[in-house]
Amino acid sequence: MKLRTYFRSTAAYRVRIALHIKDVEHDLVPINLLSSEHQQDAFLKHNPEGLVPTLEVDDHTLTQSIAILEYLEEEFPQPALLPSTSLDRAYVRSLVQIIASDVHPINNLRVLKFLVNDLGVSEQNKMVWYHHWIAKAFTSLEQKLADGAHTGLFCFGDTPTFADVCLIPQVYNAKRFDCPMADYPTIRRIEQHCLTLPAFANASPEKQLDAL
Repeated sequence: MKLRTYFRSTAAYRVRIALHIKDVEHDLVPINLLSSEHQQDAFLKHNPEGLVPTLEVDDHTLTQSIAILEYLEEEFPQPALLPSTSLDRAYVRSLVQIIASDVHPINNLRVLKFLVNDLGVSEQNKMVWYHHWIAKAFTSLEQKLADGAHTGLFCFGDTPTFADVCLIPQVYNAKRFDCPMADYPTIRRIEQHCLTLPAFANASPEKQLDAL
């Protein structure tokens, strides 16, 4: 199993966490997004979208981080990253979608670059854009987690789920771009706990081969 990744990619970070939690043997192949390696033919033949992560399993190539997480959950069911009941799984997936669908796509590197390079948005206004969408997502997440009966050490109970796998990379990105975090005590508590676990710590950007 081979994961094509970039150390700061939020989506690739999710998959790295899951691979570590499930203790799945894999090789990492760094793809430098800053040098546009992901747009070169050698990479595009693996993923025509030109995005990371891609997971190669035998002769198959899987793309899109959430689809990869679902594959890993089915292929390596223990330890489980989804709860046992359909209602609880739907709840966890709803937390995931706040991050993976509502906020991450519009704060992605290629979107931010388009704002500046193609639309002429200033660096200052780019950061206003970024902070706005992080705040929108984290405000709703914080409320759901703070008020949720299921919230424990993690987003759901006392073992990690897809929700934590997606949340921690997004918090990392938010901190990297100096987003204020004071209004999200539950999110910060969950993040601090997750980072005490080797699976999360070893997947962190600073621990990767291509870390700058």
